Amino acid sequence: MMIVGLTGGIGSGKSTVAKMFMDLGIPVYDSDKEAKELMVTSEKVRVAIIELLGNSAYNSEGLDRSYIADKVFKDSELLEKLNGIVHPAVREHFLNWAKKQKSPYVVQETALIFENDAQDKYDCTILVTAPLNSRIQRVVQRDGTSEKAVKDRMNNQLEDSHKKKLADFNIENLDLDKTKEKVKELHLKLLALAQKF
Repeated sequence: MMIVGLTGGIGSGKSTVAKMFMDLGIPVYDSDKEAKELMVTSEKVRVAIIELLGNSAYNSEGLDRSYIADKVFKDSELLEKLNGIVHPAVREHFLNWAKKQKSPYVVQETALIFENDAQDKYDCTILVTAPLNSRIQRVVQRDGTSEKAVKDRMNNQLEDSHKKKLADFNIENLDLDKTKEKVKELHLKLLALAQKF
C-alpha cells in the first residue's frame, strides 16, 4: 500500500482537499484530530505533556488548548519538545490504522511534513497552497481569532515557496471547482503509482 502525505500551511485548505480524497473513496487519516485525541486518551502522552507544561495543560474538560497554544506558539523550543511527545505517538497510531485499510493508497493529512523533515516517511507528498491573504482571512473567520495570532502560528511554518521544491505534487486551492478537478486528476496518477507498491 502506498502512503501519501498531504500537507499545507494553516488556512491553505488541506482539510478541504482531504475531504475530496475521501469523497473518491480514499481513506484519510487526520493527524491533527488524532493528535488531540491521543493527548487526552494516551496516558503516556498525557503524563509527558504535564511534565513539560504543568498541570494547567489539562482542565476539567480535558486538554486546555488555549493554555497550550499560548505557551508553545511563543516559544519554539517548547513547541519542539511538545511535538517530540505528540508526533511519535501519532506516527505509531497512523501506521496501525494504515495496516487496516483496504485501498491502493492512503492519505495522511498532517501540517508539518517539511518542517519536521519527515518527507522520507511517505511514498509521495502533496502540498496545498493558497495566497497568504486568503489563508489569513480563512483562519480568522474559521477560528474567530486575530490576524496577529494567525501570523504567529504561520511563523512556525516554512514558506510555501520552499515547500513547493520539496513536494511531489502541488495543488493551488483558490477555486473549489478547479481544486476538485486537480484532486481527481491526481487521484488517477496516484492509483497508477500505487500499482508499483
